Amino acid sequence: MDQFNNHPLYKRHNIDSAMNSLWEFYKTRFLSLFLISLAMSLVIQYATSMVDIKELSTMTDPMLMLEKLKELVVPILIISLINLIFSTILQYYIIYNPLDKTNNILVAAFKSMKYFVPYLIIMVLLTFFGAIAIVLGVFALIIGAFFAMIYVMTLYLMVLPILMTEGTNIAHAIQRSFSLLHRNFWPNIGWVSVFLIIMILVSVILSSIILIPFTGGFLKSIMNPGDPSQMIDIATNPLYLILASCVSALTFPLLPILSCILYFNGRASEEQRPQQVNPENDKVRVEDLYAKPYSEDHPENPEKKD
Repeated sequence: MDQFNNHPLYKRHNIDSAMNSLWEFYKTRFLSLFLISLAMSLVIQYATSMVDIKELSTMTDPMLMLEKLKELVVPILIISLINLIFSTILQYYIIYNPLDKTNNILVAAFKSMKYFVPYLIIMVLLTFFGAIAIVLGVFALIIGAFFAMIYVMTLYLMVLPILMTEGTNIAHAIQRSFSLLHRNFWPNIGWVSVFLIIMILVSVILSSIILIPFTGGFLKSIMNPGDPSQMIDIATNPLYLILASCVSALTFPLLPILSCILYFNGRASEEQRPQQVNPENDKVRVEDLYAKPYSEDHPENPEKKD
């Protein structure tokens, strides 16, 4: 673990230093992160466009809709797997490239695959855990559901850095995720909440910008909400796919950078914790309240005979 002390994100953080470190890391490596993410986003956007949902939007029979949804399960799972593969590659690149420049994207694509299966298993487990947590959170109204979502998201962010730096043991990765999350519980939850709010605002703004070339079709879909074909046509337009990929490439690297900040902050906090003082050494003894007797030959002994 000593090698990670030299990582630019490895230190104890507060909210200001966490966001500054995220921005500095992103800005310094913007071109490489953007190009890698753009390639990933184009693949995901193309795969998503291959899923035919236009027919689904015209159906009114619930049974037919259910049958159609069953057909879409496999394509959606494939797209999710592609996204997880890309996330694994980019996370490895962000962790190891700053430590050794030979860990380029090709090396990262090869070496990161040994973490994919454990990561996939943990994601499946977290999905079930997250679903239960959010359902329970609903009983505490919207705030409870939002808190449960942030909690599960923070756990999710911890997983890959732990797998890639501490080994592929699934049980250890899950236990460490909970341990590091709860060690700095409120800062972790707060940073993820702030990050999520910022990302939502940025995504809304950027999504609005890329819709400018399609203003006509967008306005038609708003004026006629019962006919979603206009929005579907926009979503499958090649120009829109390229623009949406660029937007995704701008924001895609931020999540794995935040993962590293959360993880390295937890590790740095562990390693820089002051040593615990032995409480036995702090107890005041009765004999400490009195002066110790001098020896007979001590020069300052008042009872010493000349």
